[in-house]
Amino acid sequence: MRLGLAVALLTAPTSASAQPSEEAVKAAFLPKFARYVQWPAAAMPPARQPLILCVIGRDPFGRLLDRAAASETIGGRGVAVRRLASTDGAAACHFAFVQGATGGDTSRYLLALRGAPILTVTDARAGPQRGMIHFTVSGGRVRFFIDQAAAAQRGLTISSRLLALALGVRQSRP
Repeated sequence: MRLGLAVALLTAPTSASAQPSEEAVKAAFLPKFARYVQWPAAAMPPARQPLILCVIGRDPFGRLLDRAAASETIGGRGVAVRRLASTDGAAACHFAFVQGATGGDTSRYLLALRGAPILTVTDARAGPQRGMIHFTVSGGRVRFFIDQAAAAQRGLTISSRLLALALGVRQSRP
């Protein structure tokens, strides 16, 4: 059922006034990504501790993301949102929306996170830099690409259910 809601959110047009804004759709979907990702055991927090969703750099979501995260429970864990001006302190993040003030900032943030088991999410509005999941708008709808190869390099496994929703998937090489 929640996957159905996710599909509805992703396929909702972003231009009609009765529909949620592009930021609202992205904010609603961000905490849900964690349902479809498996982290290495060593990267998981202790029992009953929340998964940490970080916003690194610019925050286009504000309270929309706080509300969406507050309603999520994944494997008995809540989702806590933390906002970071840079990657300092990002080691505690399980997944992160990354958006610098410039494309160069976004690239530097992604580079700093490259070796960590952190699911990175970016947005086409911030430029061509891409995280493991990259939001875009296609045909007036919020969609996303997945870099499964980058996720696998960091020990993350993305569910085939999420991969099936992606506009495109960069596969791991055998």
